[in-house]
Amino acid sequence: MHRSATTADGLPRQATPDDWAGAAYDGESGSIAAARAFTADFLTARTAMPGAAPLGPTVVADAQLVVSELVTNACKFAPGPCALNLELLESVLEITLWDSDATLPFARATEPGRIGKHGLEIVLALCEGFDVRREAVGKRIKVRIALGE
Repeated sequence: MHRSATTADGLPRQATPDDWAGAAYDGESGSIAAARAFTADFLTARTAMPGAAPLGPTVVADAQLVVSELVTNACKFAPGPCALNLELLESVLEITLWDSDATLPFARATEPGRIGKHGLEIVLALCEGFDVRREAVGKRIKVRIALGE
């Protein structure tokens, strides 16, 4: 199930329906819980398939937390819908979130007394990679979470 990102010829591999899932949300507060559930359901269904590689003990929880933080920011700061894509690659879960706000997020300096606004810090701590790009409308954030233990 967790296939390489390239074929034996070195060509890019196309995602199969088992490797990828996407959902769109309206940007209302219920979107956050729906995206967390979507993420858990996707990972649970894929790892239950015959021959699927096992996930590390915290992958589902970490993925749900990352998705929750990304969708929360989209709901708070971007007017309108957002879209979530999940893709299982050989050793990582790639999470991509698009929203309609072109403002790029940034990690704040450590402030022991600060309450809130730690979402990006959490995402950066849990992910192997972080990429954010402005799009024609809004921005696209892509992160990767290791699947292994």
